This record gives sequence, structure tokens and C-alpha cells, in this order.
Amino acid sequence: MRLDVYLTPGEVVPGALNGAVVAVIDTLRASTTIAVALARGARAVIPFLGTDEVAERAHQFERAEVRLAGERKMLPIPGFDLGNSPTQFAADTVGGKTVLLSTTNGTYALLSVQGARDIVVASYVNWSAVTSLLRTALRSEAHVAIVCAGQDRHFALEDAGCAGRFVRSVTRRFGDVTLNDAAHACALLDRKYGDNIQALFHDSAHGRALIAAGFGDDLAACAQMDAFPVVPVFTERHIVSLGPTLTR
Repeated sequence: MRLDVYLTPGEVVPGALNGAVVAVIDTLRASTTIAVALARGARAVIPFLGTDEVAERAHQFERAEVRLAGERKMLPIPGFDLGNSPTQFAADTVGGKTVLLSTTNGTYALLSVQGARDIVVASYVNWSAVTSLLRTALRSEAHVAIVCAGQDRHFALEDAGCAGRFVRSVTRRFGDVTLNDAAHACALLDRKYGDNIQALFHDSAHGRALIAAGFGDDLAACAQMDAFPVVPVFTERHIVSLGPTLTR
């Protein structure tokens, strides 16, 4: 059994994820926002790299069917319905809608993953649900990988700490799991911070930047352990919630 962590998408070499079950983490904020959107009734979230792609795809829907969402330099994109704050994704805003999402780091990471058997979106808010899926994959001897979105293509403390919690929980009671160095390092980070997720966020450069930009409430929202127990699965260019009609 094998579990690898990649601290940024740029560390993933071609072919490394072929056949793997992959969890993508951008805990501040895209992976949290995606989980919240699906838990509150969004039909799907479709990730995009650029805002022009979002606008072009929106023309394929009736305007009432979609919500345009995303950020650049943490700020909502002009003309879009929503930013990247999970607190904005209320049921009466996204329920029954398809969310077209473009963010600086999270959607880039999702669209960078190639060749995986399954791709799920992971964060603290859906930790137990994703842990259960990853443990099942590991038990079946699938290669499990965690890809951290990072910040502007560089290491991000908050994503690594979140990855460490998944490493420790997924491998618990498995005695023969091979971890790469990044997985070991992330597990040590989680040991350091434990349940004090807010401290992890406040120590991270991106967490401090969000506070300075007026998004301090988002840190609290992203630290809510298991508040939204969904498993967002990225399949056929759509992120949908794992459920009775979508099984693995």
C-alpha cells in the first residue's frame, strides 16, 4: 500500500497519478467552497482556469441555471455572482444551480491532475467522508495520492497541514503503508497543530493575507471539522457529490 503527498501540482510528473485515487486540497478556500456548494444543493461545480472560459461556458446555460463564482488575488471577480468565500454559498443562492468556478490555485490544481482513477476534493469540512473513501481505496491496494494546491504554485502551510491530517487518519491501523517524504512531513505538521486549525491558518501566509483583505470569517468557516460531510468527485469535467447515483 502506498500514499504520496505532492506539496504543489508542479511536483507531479507525467504518469505519476495513473490509476491512482487522488484527493486535491485547497483548504483556503476552493476545496472548502466546493464542498459547501454541493452540500447546499448545487447540482455541480465546474472548474475553469480563466474567467473568459467561465463566461463562454455560461452561454451554454440559461442564466438562471448557473452561478458564476471565483476570485483573483482573493477578491471576487467583477461581474460574477459569487466570490470564493464559502459563507456566500447558501442553499437559496446555489441550490439546484451549476456553479462555474475559477480560482487562483484550487481550480488550477484540479485541472492539473491527469490519469487518476478517481479525483475527490478534500478539506477539513468534509474530512471524515473523504477519509473513509481514501481508506477504502488504500485497503483495496490502490495508490492513494494527495495533491496540495499551494499558493501561487508554491508551498502552502495550510494545505500541507490538512494533507497531514488525511495521511494520519487514512493510514491509521494499516501497518504497511509506504509514504513519500512529503507525506511524512505533512503528518508531522498535523501532529504539531492537532485540532488547533485556526492556529495553522493564522500561521500561514495565505491565512494572514485573507485576514488583511477582510476575509477573516472565511478562516473560521474553513476550520469547521466535518461540517459538510460530502465527497465531491471530479468526473467528466464536473464536480458532483458522491451518492446513490454516483458510486465508486
